[in-house]
This record gives sequence, C-alpha cells and structure tokens, in this order.
Amino acid sequence: MRTNEFGELTAFVAVAEEKSFRKAAARLNLTASTLSHALRALEDRLGVRLLNRTTRTVSPTQAGLALLAEIVPAFSTIANAVESVNAFRESPRGRVRINMPRIAADMVFLPQLPAFFGQYPDVQLELTTNDGFVDIIGEGFDAGVRIRDDIQQDMSAVRLTEDFHVAVYGSPGYFEQHAIPQTPADLPHHACIGLREISGGSLYRWEFEKDGRRLAVPVSGPLTVDNIGMMTRIAVDGIGLVYTAHSREHDELVANGRLIRVLADWSISYPGFFLYYPGHRQLPAALRAVIDVFRLPSKGTDTL
Repeated sequence: MRTNEFGELTAFVAVAEEKSFRKAAARLNLTASTLSHALRALEDRLGVRLLNRTTRTVSPTQAGLALLAEIVPAFSTIANAVESVNAFRESPRGRVRINMPRIAADMVFLPQLPAFFGQYPDVQLELTTNDGFVDIIGEGFDAGVRIRDDIQQDMSAVRLTEDFHVAVYGSPGYFEQHAIPQTPADLPHHACIGLREISGGSLYRWEFEKDGRRLAVPVSGPLTVDNIGMMTRIAVDGIGLVYTAHSREHDELVANGRLIRVLADWSISYPGFFLYYPGHRQLPAALRAVIDVFRLPSKGTDTL
C-alpha cells in the first residue's frame, strides 16, 4: 500500500468516526481542507461515494460503513503494534488528549505540569476543559476526568484526589455588611452566587449535612455562573457568598485574611476526581506516563 493510500484511509476513518471534518482534523492535527482533499482522492480512486456530506452533517454511506467495518480492526492492530515499540524507548512519546472539568485542571493538572514535562519531555498533552458530561470515545479523547459517581461502569479509572469537602466562603468586606450565617437556614438572607448546571440547566442547590441531617438549600443572589472556577475570585471581590470545593488555595486566602469560611460544621464531602479511560483498550505508554505522575500516591487502578 502506498503512503498516500494509507493516509487517505486514515482520513476516512477519522471523519467517519467523528462525523465531522473539523473534529477529525483536530484529532489528526491536520486542516479540514487537507482531509477533504484526501477523501475526494480516495473516493475517486475507489469509484464509489464513501461519505454523505451536507452543510451540517457527515455520515458514511453503505459502502463507507462496509469499508469502515473492515479497516477499523486492522487499524487498531497496527496502532497496538506501533504502541508496543514504545516499550523499547527510554522515554514515552505521543499525544494524550484529556477532557476534564475546569476545577480539575486547576486543582490537579496545572500544579504538576512542570514536573510532568520535566520527566516526560516527549509526551504532548492536550487538556480540554468542559464542565458538562462528554463521551470521551465519541469525541476522540484518550481519557477523561470526573468524580467517580459520574464515570461509566465499563471504564478503568485511577484516583487523582482524595474525596473533597465543599465550603462556603465570603470576604471580610462582605461580612462587614452582613451577619455571618450560623446555619443553612440563614442563607436566604444572603447574596449567594448561583451555579447553573451544565447538563440540565437548573440552578444548583447548596447541600449540607450535620448529625445525620442532610439539606439541599435553594439560594439566590445577584450573580449566576456556569463555571465553578470563577467562584474564588467572586468571593474575594465581596460580591457574595460562594459554595465551592475546599482547597489549599482557599486555606491560604483565609490565612491571609482575604476570605472567611462559614458553616464549616455543615460541610459535606463528595467523591474525589478520577482519571478514566476505556478498559478494553491497550494502555498507551504516553497515557501510562500521565497516570504515573498525576495519580494519587499509593492508590491503584480500579475497574468501575
């Protein structure tokens, strides 16, 4: 098989699986026009249309589906064979695409990136932040990051963080104007920053627990966002109270007098973040390198 023929088939598989020239181009690190040219060349050479194209959708024809069914297993075998060569390299090489919530990027990945690239300079990371739920296989990601309860059961997963507690914060300036809440029942009298859920669009209720009693409190205030990563800045600026994950950054802001934590005795915990990936696929060396650096020490790999 000539090099250009293999490239044309690679382009076809990517576009057929992604159902989008744009997404396939991102997956292969090529331009959409390059893929379009390769697909036209392949169809001309075979003398049959492989893809139905409209202004909004791309889908395989019957001939395209038949070709896809035959070559995808072969491509998987080739990919596994090429990946096996990585075992003989001194350092893993390759690109790893990971989808994660913004808060996971801030809490887990950004602090450890210098150490990672110092240890694995030949690995390329592509980190995409998305607070909604993503089909990592359908979107062409190698792995994803979510709390454990949100991960499909057929995935393999590695713990990245301990379970975390949520906390309510406000600025000293805010509390100069408002009394410190003593129980969640006081929150309706406060300016609480709302968080709109990406998946359902509803406003998130602030959850609390104490002495076996669990509450979900609807809140209201001057501002609603869909990005939990904005909460700390909003609290520091004195706009209102925020409900977010407790972190070392927040401890430092409290110690420096820029934030005040309230309702700590009502704090509730949630499962920590896990990195997950398809359990039925061979684990690439580059993804294994990610796991080695970012996993929580002394924690193993779990099949959910």
